[in-house]
Formats: sequence, C-alpha cells, structure tokens
Amino acid sequence: MEGFDSTAQIMENPLAYNIVEFLELISDDPDREGLKNTPLRVAKLWTEFMSPEPFELTTFENYEYDQLIISKGIKFHSFCEHHLIPFFGTCSIGYIPDKKLVGLSKLARTVDKFSRRLNTQEYLTQDIADFLWTNLKPIGLGVIVKGRHLCQEMRGIKKKGEMLTSALKGALLEQNKAREEFMNLCLRR
Repeated sequence: MEGFDSTAQIMENPLAYNIVEFLELISDDPDREGLKNTPLRVAKLWTEFMSPEPFELTTFENYEYDQLIISKGIKFHSFCEHHLIPFFGTCSIGYIPDKKLVGLSKLARTVDKFSRRLNTQEYLTQDIADFLWTNLKPIGLGVIVKGRHLCQEMRGIKKKGEMLTSALKGALLEQNKAREEFMNLCLRR
C-alpha cells in the first residue's frame, strides 16, 4: 500500500467518503497514518458483508426417513440494527423431513443469507425458520440461535452474556416429545 493515494478512490465511493466524515465527527483525523485507507477498507467490509452469495436450496427426494435431522453449531456474524455493532454466535437447525431432504451445506448457506445484514437475533431466528419452513415443507422444524452481543458487552450494562432464541414449527412446536428431543440435542454441550 506504500505510495498508494486513496484520496481519489474515496471521493468516488460515497460509502468511503461518509466514513471520512464519520471519523471527523468523532474527532479523529482521517489523514493520519493509521486511518488513511480506513474509509476504503470499511466500505469494502460493508459492501462484502451485505452481499451474501446467492444460492438455491437444493433438496433431494426423501425415501421414508422420518426422524429428526440436526445441523448444530453453524457459526454466524451479524450487525445489530440498533447500534451497528456486531453480534455473533451459532445456529442449530433441526427438521423432521416429509417429502424432501436438504443438502447439509444449504442449512449453513441459509444462516449466512439471513445473518449478512442489519439484524436483531429475534428476526434472524424467525427468518431462517420461515424460509426453511416455506421451501423445505418439513413435518417439523426448529431453529435455535445462541448469540453474544457486543452492544451489551461494550456499552450500556457492559456485561458478557449469551442470548438464546428459538423458532419452532409443526411437530417440533406441537409434539412435546419431538420438541424435547430437539432441545436436548441442540442445547447439550
């Protein structure tokens, strides 16, 4: 990066230009050595983050499998829509198939699709569940998201903690034994 003049690129990039203004508003000098290329880096981060790769939810015909299928510990990163500060954690998804099975990587891609935007953990959990319920049409579906929120840890109360949210549909909502099995398998360490 030595000898690289980012001024012209910053002027042509509205997001980067606004980062310069932000730095000035919080009383920092965007021209100092450590910050010279920061506006372009931040613009690239947000552009990349807000553009998850599109995908198709690949499904396969189900030949009589009628038990719970769980993908556990899918990592995610998102940004709190209230403070623009990261929250991150893991997502576990379980479903009882009907006519379709889903490719395992597609569950992780679904989490990626909905986490890569401004969010709340509640919306993230519900959006993943609604998408899979609509597209997979399982007998039962459950989503559990565990998240750490830097808006809680860095500001306000300034305490570390973990938030759990769940969305249950079909048999995982209506049948106690199915729900209990899902919760035990997902929440067991």
